[in-house]
Amino acid sequence: MSDRSRCNALLLACLVALAPPCAGAGESARDDAGWFDTSANPCQDFFQYANGGWMRSTAIPADRETWGIDEEIDQRNLGILRGILENAASQPGERDATTRQIGDFYAAAMDEAAVERAGLTPLRAELAGIAALKTSADVAALVRAWHVAGFDPLFELLAQEDLKDSTTAIAYAGQGGLGLPDRGYYLREDATSALLRARYRKHIAHMLTLAGEAGAPAPVAANQEADWVLALETRLARASLDPEALREPENSYHLMTPAEADARTPQFSWTKLFAAAGRGDVTRFSLAQPDFFVAMDQALAEVPVAHWQAYLRWHQIDAAAPYLSKAFVDADFDFRSHTLLGVKTNKPRWQRAIAATDAALGEALGQAYVAKVMAPEAKARALELVANLKTALRARIGNLPWMSDATRQAALAKLDALRTKIGYPAQWRDYSSLEVSRDSYYGNIRTALAFEAHRQFAKFARPVDADEWDMTPQTVNAYNNPMRNEIVFPAAQLLPPYFDAAADDATNYGAIGAVIGHEMLHAFDDQGSKFDARGNLADWWTSEDRQRFEARTAALVTQFDAYVPVDSLHVNGHLTLGENIADLGGVLIAYDAFKSTPEGKAAPAGGANADQRFFVAFARSWREQQRREQLQRQVQSDEHAPVRYRVNGPLGNMPEFAQAFGCKPGDAMVRGAAQVKIW
Repeated sequence: MSDRSRCNALLLACLVALAPPCAGAGESARDDAGWFDTSANPCQDFFQYANGGWMRSTAIPADRETWGIDEEIDQRNLGILRGILENAASQPGERDATTRQIGDFYAAAMDEAAVERAGLTPLRAELAGIAALKTSADVAALVRAWHVAGFDPLFELLAQEDLKDSTTAIAYAGQGGLGLPDRGYYLREDATSALLRARYRKHIAHMLTLAGEAGAPAPVAANQEADWVLALETRLARASLDPEALREPENSYHLMTPAEADARTPQFSWTKLFAAAGRGDVTRFSLAQPDFFVAMDQALAEVPVAHWQAYLRWHQIDAAAPYLSKAFVDADFDFRSHTLLGVKTNKPRWQRAIAATDAALGEALGQAYVAKVMAPEAKARALELVANLKTALRARIGNLPWMSDATRQAALAKLDALRTKIGYPAQWRDYSSLEVSRDSYYGNIRTALAFEAHRQFAKFARPVDADEWDMTPQTVNAYNNPMRNEIVFPAAQLLPPYFDAAADDATNYGAIGAVIGHEMLHAFDDQGSKFDARGNLADWWTSEDRQRFEARTAALVTQFDAYVPVDSLHVNGHLTLGENIADLGGVLIAYDAFKSTPEGKAAPAGGANADQRFFVAFARSWREQQRREQLQRQVQSDEHAPVRYRVNGPLGNMPEFAQAFGCKPGDAMVRGAAQVKIW
């Protein structure tokens, strides 16, 4: 989907690739000949060759920052979800509890007149609480209360598996508190970044002025408060880890008791926070990025309360803006989507209402969605593909010349233990305690946030529910969770044209097969390989094998560091390493698995054959148009390389690709002596 790389700061360190390859193509070359760019040489730029015609003829809709396979499937999904929700909202008489909840939530979200009448009324209590602050102790107390209510200023507090004991969930407190995408936006000194910060400051002042009727400042004071907010966020940014460091799981694992954490942050009591959440029994948790929290605590002691009031007022308004009156919605869109991503117009209200319902009641909505789209035969075919790719990966691990037998046996044990989830959860989430009303859209948002916060608090120091899902069935995406040693494919990932049970093997293995392979290989990428078969952070490598592995992955870093997608911005080979390892290994084992099928075995080398269709399907699963602003943001802060390089990068390392298209040494798509060989 358009925001497929977005993860919170804490989960970046622990959940590998919540944003896997885009939902892939099920189209074949013979069906979409116009998508080729026949002026391009496949041996020089295969992405352009396979997708150039489509790129020329496809415009990005005004309300999107990208347009590709993910968005096409998402658009179709929106039609399905809209039908479900409109039916649920309009049903007279008795309704089952799930239908009532999703229907009432959607109805409130669609009642624009009621939202306009409400104005800032839904925020008055929070804004009054900010205005009443007198001391830094008051600020800390308000931050604790907001966390209990599901609003997370300054930091995130979530339940995840203990990295050293994956059977138990613990609390992780992770860095946060920034209004821009990551720390780099505050610290980079180039002219573009400086201009963006100036626009952000203007946006803060504008939003504070809009909220003036509820106790926020007049325009002149709003400009001063915007300066205070930007200065405080910059202070937090300097203490934050960058996205590259967040990928290292060890950087988010610092276990301590609440009392020990209190000693590090004397201005902020973790003991009081857990007690306020009804979890005074918590005896240990991870203060995930300790240096950040020390800096946060120093800011609580040193920054004037008036500055903190401006900061908290801004973050409260910023979080609420999409659910308030039109003036706030428009201002929020203008900065968040137009300035940051280049989007021209906001999505229609019904699409925004669906997104909000999905965020609040995802699995309740998912039950109705799955009933409409998930055919049993699709699930069976997907499991067959998974089994075939596992066999292919097992063979590759078994034949690695650089891996010792001791490490090999541990790797095979991890592969054998890898769990696959397809379609939807075995047990749906229980939303029965979540109160939903047709009377207040923002009221529903706040109760949903409180519900989720309570759900997270309840998981602290409890056994992990291995059947829980981290995505809804209607999400066009997939993921690998290394702490559960599992790969997960929601129902929406397995729909035509992304995955078509009636398509030939070359097409399915090139598209969905490479996605499945990608998720499998995350178990063995630079970070996933630090987790054992049980999902524990443990070293199962010999030191010599780890050194050989890292030497090979360093070559992949060098390859991607050289790519320059926009302006003078290079891809960050270290930040994107995990995804690049998974892309390369994923297409390799998908090809191996395809070659084990009757169609694959029959394909001759060279010529217009099934091998070529496999590689075209792979490339077309990545077709995407991006706005310049979104591409700039991706290159600077995203763990995924731009799509052109996720096609050309892996295929340039595959002799099988060169053979299929008759590529010769010296061609750009033939890396020769620079070929990266890992798995």
